[in-house]
Amino acid sequence: MTNERQLVKDCLKGKPAAQKALYEQFAAQMLGVCYRYTKSMADAEDVLQEGMVKVFTYLHQYRGDGDLGAWVRRIMVTTAINYLKKNSRYQYDLSFSADNQAYLHPVSQENPELKLNAKELADMIRQLPPGYQTIFNLHAVEGYTHVEISAMLGIHEGTSRSQYLRARNLLVSWIKKENESIESNKLAHYARS
Repeated sequence: MTNERQLVKDCLKGKPAAQKALYEQFAAQMLGVCYRYTKSMADAEDVLQEGMVKVFTYLHQYRGDGDLGAWVRRIMVTTAINYLKKNSRYQYDLSFSADNQAYLHPVSQENPELKLNAKELADMIRQLPPGYQTIFNLHAVEGYTHVEISAMLGIHEGTSRSQYLRARNLLVSWIKKENESIESNKLAHYARS
């Protein structure tokens, strides 16, 4: 913590080496955060750069009473949400219609055995429709409450809850299909042996 405080002080004094060190300390991890909210690495890099500019712009507001990494992460998440709001390819309709209900599954308490690695799961989350992806990441990954999410996105709390549950159930169905495919391939392999 003492090193972080000194690093912040040096950054605020405009020392390039400290600014570089701060960037390098958080860039890789925060790129992962940004990538969870976007559909491409190029967009994630744009969000990272915009977020890091905000980090340096508002660094004087960091009080040092909490973890610097958590403070930077919050800025990155907010920057990612704002990026999604202002870029038309990420615009999403949080309302429900008969058309978009076709691929949704009813809410259930089933938890399939997870046979995926972290990258495969992250790729599945990235395939969710933008609204689902955003709310799932905010609630399940970042730990925001539905009240906080509704305030961030300008939606009703109930909409946040239903979007999260539907995203979760869609992921569960995809994981089940993936697991069934894996098991089917194993059986086919053993049958040929």
